[in-house]
Amino acid sequence: MLKSFSAEIATLAHSPRGRRNFRVLLRFVLVFAALVVAYTIGFHLLMLREGQEHTWITGFYWTLTVMSTLGFGDITFHTDVGRLFSIVVLLSGTVFMLVLLPFTFIEFFYQPWMAAQAAARAPRQLPDDTQDHVLLTNHDAVSGALIRRLEQYDYPYALLAGGVDEALRLHDMGLRVVLAAPDDPQAWRQLRVERAALVVCTASDVANTAAAFTVQELSTDVPIITTAADAASVDILELAGSCYVLRLDQMTGQSFARRTLGGDAMSHIIGQFDELYIAEANAHRTPLVGQNLREAKLREQMGVTVIGVWDRGRFEPAKAETLIGENTVLVMVGSREQLTNYDEMFAIYNVSAGHVVIIGGGRVGRATAAALTQQGLDYRIVEREPSRVRDPEKYIVGSAADLSVLEAAGIRDASTAIITTHDDELNVYLTIYVRRLRSDIQILARATAEHAVATLHRAGADSVLSYASMGASAAMDYLKRGSVLKIAEGVDIFRMRVPESMAGSSIAEARVRERTGCNVVALSTPSGTRITPDPSEPLPADADIVLIGTDEAQQAFLEVFTKA
Repeated sequence: MLKSFSAEIATLAHSPRGRRNFRVLLRFVLVFAALVVAYTIGFHLLMLREGQEHTWITGFYWTLTVMSTLGFGDITFHTDVGRLFSIVVLLSGTVFMLVLLPFTFIEFFYQPWMAAQAAARAPRQLPDDTQDHVLLTNHDAVSGALIRRLEQYDYPYALLAGGVDEALRLHDMGLRVVLAAPDDPQAWRQLRVERAALVVCTASDVANTAAAFTVQELSTDVPIITTAADAASVDILELAGSCYVLRLDQMTGQSFARRTLGGDAMSHIIGQFDELYIAEANAHRTPLVGQNLREAKLREQMGVTVIGVWDRGRFEPAKAETLIGENTVLVMVGSREQLTNYDEMFAIYNVSAGHVVIIGGGRVGRATAAALTQQGLDYRIVEREPSRVRDPEKYIVGSAADLSVLEAAGIRDASTAIITTHDDELNVYLTIYVRRLRSDIQILARATAEHAVATLHRAGADSVLSYASMGASAAMDYLKRGSVLKIAEGVDIFRMRVPESMAGSSIAEARVRERTGCNVVALSTPSGTRITPDPSEPLPADADIVLIGTDEAQQAFLEVFTKA
């Protein structure tokens, strides 16, 4: 503790502000010492005049007791001149010792020392041996969600903060913060950027460009991911050094369009692991409705395997008795050929039942409209700001909270309502409102922050897409080289090497589902990939397993099988 205190004092003394403060303190001490000496001499002169003799130590003692207002009364003057002198010493001492001294000490020493001590909590560099870490340039919903995933998989990271106050605020939130400016080359060197696994920039397009350009100048090997709000910024960010530009508005719009029940019944690929494809397909108005998965015989007839279903915003792992309803979205795995077989069977079922009402004409709303157009679906956009209107025939200008505006948009006969505003509280409000108007309508909602997802589901949304989760998942997918695939909010498919604790055991013996909630959907070996492997077959140590589960289930799997 003493060593740390001495180091902080030395650091403070060598800073320009510290040297100035010490000079001010020194002048104050010299003036105070001069007063004490003058009052001690005056005490002796007046005491001699009154016929009293005292030592110099006594004079010094009397001066300090009077200036500090202690006034023990053991040494006193007997004349008015002496008493007047005592009053002068008392008043000046009150000003110096009770007002100026505390103020000067706090202002020029204690407060700067506390600030230096607080700043020391946010380091300016990382240890020399730091490597394979992730560097983030901004704290927002996307980076916050990414940090939670990095901690889940034990990836080291550091979050850049440009100011001391911001750094301390983030540090107090439990985040690993480094005090550094994203456009400072020296700061990046101190963060060992040349040995980083990934740099993620989620600030404004201009700030992301500056950060990416600075990193690219220092190291051309470090992958850089940036977000872009403006389509025109994509090329500039790529020129600056970004190897992957996330257009979250486009990604969200495409996901909304894919989940719209008014589309076709064909499979839509959402990702793949080697030759294993993951796809979603609406069962709405197909012969599958009313059957359970055993009766549907999709695997026997087409080779595809249903690994889970979405129904009104709830994901359920697939079971033989799982019932397929009008609002069911099938999550399937299979080869390209097997998915083609499925499409050939259900291509004739165009389930278009009505148009789509998009609430919010911002970037996400427009991206959703463009994706719906590609699928051949009609739509209407409700937008409050006339300046955002692109096509008067497709836009209804007004507040979505106004019933007449929603009716003008055709909410009464629409198949789906997609709520895309950037205000989570407003989205909850509109979700409740639309659900009260139409209990049978499909509602898709956007959430900016992850914590709003559960609220939107409770409000009545069938499916919720989080900006934060989508960006974090894309970054995590790049970091883990395609080993994690988010199929929906809170549910991922992830691939990993068979843990040592599972090698040689079968899936049944490991009791994966019972202990973690995850389902094994495939086993990838050097000889090929097997979908829904035999649960009694021993797992080889050189194989990869592909699992599906919620965020909580993933965490449970990692804790049970990889951290034991």
